[in-house]
Amino acid sequence: MSQIIIEHNPSEEKLKELGVANWSIWEKEVSKFPLDFGIKETAYVLEGEILVTPKGGEPVRIVPGDLVVFPVGLQSNWEVVKPLRKHYKHG
Repeated sequence: MSQIIIEHNPSEEKLKELGVANWSIWEKEVSKFPLDFGIKETAYVLEGEILVTPKGGEPVRIVPGDLVVFPVGLQSNWEVVKPLRKHYKHG
């Protein structure tokens, strides 16, 4: 099963190298919904808190400062616990 990869508080150098500041921003209010990934997504959380539960797996808590990779084919349920604001890029 594909796993969610989280790097807590990556260095400023790494964020600059990845070009995170130029990625799109996505915001979501407190809510619950299914989310399936047809392509890989890399995200950097600016604000909020989410619990992402992969199908058949345990919930993963994602908070500000986390750099997250959601793999292709991931089927998950999201619970936005605190209003979310994140940078993201696909591919």
